[in-house]
Amino acid sequence: MYNPTVARLTYRGLLGRRRAAILFVLPVLLLLLAGAIRAFNGPDDQIAADVLGGFALATMVPLIGVIAGTGAIGPEIDDGSIVYLLAKPVKRPTIITTKLIVAIAVTMVFSAVPTFLAGMILNGNGQQVAVAYTVAALVASIAYSAVFLLLGTVSRHAVVIGLVYALVWESLFGSLIEGARTLSVQQWALAVAEKVTRGEGLISSDVGLPVAVSLLVGVTAAATWFAGQKLRTLTLAGEE
Repeated sequence: MYNPTVARLTYRGLLGRRRAAILFVLPVLLLLLAGAIRAFNGPDDQIAADVLGGFALATMVPLIGVIAGTGAIGPEIDDGSIVYLLAKPVKRPTIITTKLIVAIAVTMVFSAVPTFLAGMILNGNGQQVAVAYTVAALVASIAYSAVFLLLGTVSRHAVVIGLVYALVWESLFGSLIEGARTLSVQQWALAVAEKVTRGEGLISSDVGLPVAVSLLVGVTAAATWFAGQKLRTLTLAGEE
């Protein structure tokens, strides 16, 4: 279910000059913010948790997921170049799975790695905060990539829809409306992070760990399956 040629083409598209520059912006901002806070306030576990939760997990990870997830397939569908890929003797579910793996890898590298580095800068991983949010970023990267890859296959406005979800639903409604939190990838990831810190009180989620893990797995699997089904419905010129 993995094709090296499809992966290479997807990496090339995602890490082109313009998109790569966008991917680097938020991680650099996070590291600069972490450095400035450490310089002015010194190591503080609560501040570290607030910065990593409020900026890294709530903003940076979903936005990078939007860029990587939709960018893995959306541009090819929009400009019609996907037909050249579909004409190759590669199964369409394999195309989706390969692109998802690439999107996950890119999202993890550009979100989980800077999250860990920022955590180490802020408080040297005191109370396991850096590790907890790194793990949260890793699991969130998987779900976000699958969801936004699906959006890239079903809508020409996938980036806009993804940004609305990331900035409005996750950051605004997910933090203000109690019922919306259950349907938030951020909250599911926070449940995992809370477990890593062993309930020290610095990280908390409104979703229990068993429910969070079930939703993370279920949403990722469902989004991947639906994306594969959508790609199956795309027909090449001359196909019956």
